[in-house]
Amino acid sequence: MRPPIIGICSAYEPARWSFWDMPAAIVASTYLDHIAQAGGIGIGLIPSDAATASPETLLDRIDGLLLLGGADVDPRNYGESPDPNLEATVPLRDAFELSLSRAAFARDLPILGICRGMQIMNVACGGTLHQHLADHGYAEHRKAPGHLDARTFHDVRVQSDSWAAQGIGSGTRSVNSHHHQGVAQVATGATVSATSAVDSLPEALEWRHQAFALGVQWHPEAMDLPATIAHFVSTCAEQLNVVSDSARAAPKTTAFSLK
Repeated sequence: MRPPIIGICSAYEPARWSFWDMPAAIVASTYLDHIAQAGGIGIGLIPSDAATASPETLLDRIDGLLLLGGADVDPRNYGESPDPNLEATVPLRDAFELSLSRAAFARDLPILGICRGMQIMNVACGGTLHQHLADHGYAEHRKAPGHLDARTFHDVRVQSDSWAAQGIGSGTRSVNSHHHQGVAQVATGATVSATSAVDSLPEALEWRHQAFALGVQWHPEAMDLPATIAHFVSTCAEQLNVVSDSARAAPKTTAFSLK
C-alpha cells in the first residue's frame, strides 16, 4: 500500500531567498517533517484562480487536506466589514482554501486545520470570526508577537473522547498560541472540543460526522507533540485502505475492441 498523500495549502507570502525577493508559495519544513515521520508524503498546493474554480482537480490527487497558519481571513468571506485592526489579508489564498475546504467536506476527505486553518474551516461551514480578539476581551492569545516559545503557552481544557484529545490528551493541557483572530459564531455541525482555560475562547473544533475534520488553534508542529499530525495521517491511510479494498472488491470487466 502506498503512503497517504497529504495536500498542504501553501502560504502565499513575501519571501527572500538567495538573491530572490518576491511573493512565494511556502510550506514550512516542520509540517513536512511531521508528515514524513507519520508515514505520509506531503505536497504543496499552490493558490491559483484555476484551482479555486475547480478544487476537485487537486482533491482527486490527495488523501488528506492540511490547512496552515498565516494571514488574517478577510471578514467579507463571512459577511462582515473589515475592522480597523484587521491585519494584512491574502484574497487569493482565502478563496483557494475556502473552495478546497468546502469541496473536501463535501467528499468527506480528512481535513486538519492549524491556527488560521481552523478559522478557515469554521468560515467554510458558515461560522464567523472575531477580527481582533483584544477588542472582545481575548488579549491573551498573542502575548509575544513573532514568537512560539515558552512566552506563548497557556492552558486549554480538552474534552475527553475527542480527536483533539487523541493529539494532546484530555483535561487541562498547555499549548502555544499566536493569533489575534478567533472563532466567534461556531459553524453549524461543528463541536467545540477545547476551550481556553483563561477566557473560554474555542481552541479546537471537530466535525464528528466526517471521517476526520479537526481544527486546532494551537501549533502542534511547533511543539514536541507530534501525535495530532500523526493521528491525521494515520486516518488518511485508513481511508486510503478502505478505498483500495473497495476497488479490489469491485467486479472486473473485460473491454473488447471491434476490429
